[in-house]
Amino acid sequence: MTRMQLRERQVSIPVSPGHRNMIAQIQKAIEFGLEDGVYPVRFAITRMSESHYQCEFGTIDGLDAHISEDVDSIFRFVPRKIERTEAFNTVFLVPTGIGAEIGGHAGDSTPAARVLAEACDKLITHPNVVNASDLNEMPENALYVEGSAITRLMMGTAALQPIRSNRVLVIMDAHEIEMFANDTVNAVSAARATYGLDCARVVKLAPPLRMAAEFMDSGRAAGEIEGLERICAVLDENQGSFDAVAIASVIDVDDAIHEGYFHCDGKMTNPWGGVEAMLTHTLSMLYEIPAAHSPMLESHKVANFDLGLVEPRLAAEAVSLTFVQCMLKGLHRSPRIITDPGTMREAGLLTAADVSCLVIPDKCVGLPTLAALQQGIPVIAVRENDNLMQNDLSALPWVPGQLHVVDNYWEAVGVMTALKAGITPNSLRRPLAATRVEERTMETQMATSDETKRFINS
Repeated sequence: MTRMQLRERQVSIPVSPGHRNMIAQIQKAIEFGLEDGVYPVRFAITRMSESHYQCEFGTIDGLDAHISEDVDSIFRFVPRKIERTEAFNTVFLVPTGIGAEIGGHAGDSTPAARVLAEACDKLITHPNVVNASDLNEMPENALYVEGSAITRLMMGTAALQPIRSNRVLVIMDAHEIEMFANDTVNAVSAARATYGLDCARVVKLAPPLRMAAEFMDSGRAAGEIEGLERICAVLDENQGSFDAVAIASVIDVDDAIHEGYFHCDGKMTNPWGGVEAMLTHTLSMLYEIPAAHSPMLESHKVANFDLGLVEPRLAAEAVSLTFVQCMLKGLHRSPRIITDPGTMREAGLLTAADVSCLVIPDKCVGLPTLAALQQGIPVIAVRENDNLMQNDLSALPWVPGQLHVVDNYWEAVGVMTALKAGITPNSLRRPLAATRVEERTMETQMATSDETKRFINS
């Protein structure tokens, strides 16, 4: 079996003229520099300067040839031809691992998600927004979608099909401490007994998947994963018996970082989320299925840390034993991912044409932001959700009225409501700018060819 590895890389890419056609510029630079058989799975611009984009991106290598033939580039872009306006649908992102003030910890952007959901028909969001260990209080009109699938939705290469329920395959580490493995199985049983989860199967993986967390130069959380081929083998063996996959495995984090995270008053970037996103992006990309991950406790020592009273944003993690329930509840009704171009035209599916706006923390530039820019989708950037990224969104070539920078999520709801009502948001502010009038004098000349003269005189 071919050994597969996921790891994070960084590169500096020259700025495209006027920041136009950025997706094509970035794709060319990244894919040209990669070795054969290495594929990008996740991408972010961490800092923009006048001359370069500082980029970080996760890659997978070691794919079998028959799999790699079917892998679509994450940079493939299909422009939408229309915007459908029968419903107002919002994509709400808080990128994982960037130290976001709101949503950078244990589902602490859920209140924002619930309020935004009141102002739209569908709220399309991802696990990092609502996963809170044993809690998941996502709104009823939310679609729980892995970040890779949201990227492809925005890029125009995938559609989402809302469903009633999924058959969820659970893959877990064969943990050396039996109690931790039993707790995970008990969490699955609780989901079956309370909200009727259809668990296709629970598979213990031995030897376990190796996931190690690390921080990049930007401070962004990422990591390295080995043994992914064993996950793929389980998925291949069970094809047709499941619709979504939940994975519970240990993430190697230094004990000092683990304990320090809960005593830093929320000032440390969550070390686990970045490497989890690398895993789920990859599985969603390779198998076109909803995927989510939860970390298992490493040892009795970690389980017995006396954390005391922790900062409220960390509390959901501090009181959980398995961290599994949030992803099981999300995957229970996570929409199906459709990538066949013919099927994407079917009624009832959500495509890029159905996205009414994108809500992001200010300074975040990943593929969803760049896709929105090129698709003509309005973007609402929230300043109060501070984070590690160092990008000036106003430098990008937005069309007038496409970018709305607001102070907080209350204001974001106001802009969403105005867009939904077909009202220019600035018309609600005073002073109201004067109406511009441009004078243009045009000189006209009449052709005086012999043929024209004969026509006039006839």
